[in-house]
Amino acid sequence: MTGEASLQPRARSVQCASPAGLHRMAYTEWGEPANPNVLLCVHGLTRSGRDFDVLAQALARDYRVVCPDVVGRGRSGRLADPRYYGVLQYVSDMVTLIARLNVEKVDWFGTSMGGLIGMALAGLPDTPVRKMLVNDVGPRIEADALQRIGEYLGQPVRFDSQQQAVDYLWQISQSFGPHTPEQWRALSEPLLREQDGGWTLRYDPRIAEPFHSITPEQAAAGEATLWHGLAVFDGPLLVVRGERSDLLSRETTAEMVERARHASSVEIPGVGHAPTFVDPAQVQVARTFFLGR
Repeated sequence: MTGEASLQPRARSVQCASPAGLHRMAYTEWGEPANPNVLLCVHGLTRSGRDFDVLAQALARDYRVVCPDVVGRGRSGRLADPRYYGVLQYVSDMVTLIARLNVEKVDWFGTSMGGLIGMALAGLPDTPVRKMLVNDVGPRIEADALQRIGEYLGQPVRFDSQQQAVDYLWQISQSFGPHTPEQWRALSEPLLREQDGGWTLRYDPRIAEPFHSITPEQAAAGEATLWHGLAVFDGPLLVVRGERSDLLSRETTAEMVERARHASSVEIPGVGHAPTFVDPAQVQVARTFFLGR
């Protein structure tokens, strides 16, 4: 596959395992299938791999860009037991995906939850992660953001029209920053499905169960694991923060840069949690980090 054809998305899937059984993880692939330079782009809590369409098109001449739908989201299957919706399972699934791609190393772009998965994977011995951009997330997550997310996560919602659903997603996502109606529709449609004459969200609402049941002790242990991952990761790290983010503070960003070995940070003006990397200036941040231009 060469030329313009490689710039079109290709739908794929891989079979993964959890303690409760098998599940399929869907992913969208861009660029030359034989390109050994792979960029994994992993989305936020209720989003999908199609969030990265604009970024993937921009980088597909240089990378084989792979954008998975984390299990329970997008076109992927759902876990038989919702207790396993968490970073440990997601890391396992990403290792399976990387094996399917038949490469030894990958570069990583992780937004919010995708950044947590990346930090956990990057901290493991013999990690396949070579270079990592973490988009508006860190080991320490602000309580106000967790409360805000918890107010809508897993809530049963149903819409009479697709536009009504798109408008709802904008209502809970205005911190993403300015978007044209066309841009927002493109980001929203992969998250929706038509069902019984109406529209619903694609993600499994049961992902809210472990989110709401985490104990302070579990949260502290998870944070410590992620700080350790940052400290031992030996590749280049870029921490991106939305200027108005309620999830990643400036203090945590500074601490990440200080504690990691080869880290720098960038703040995106006029945006909260989290930059979508649809805007050309944001895309250029990623291009400069990953490609040096």
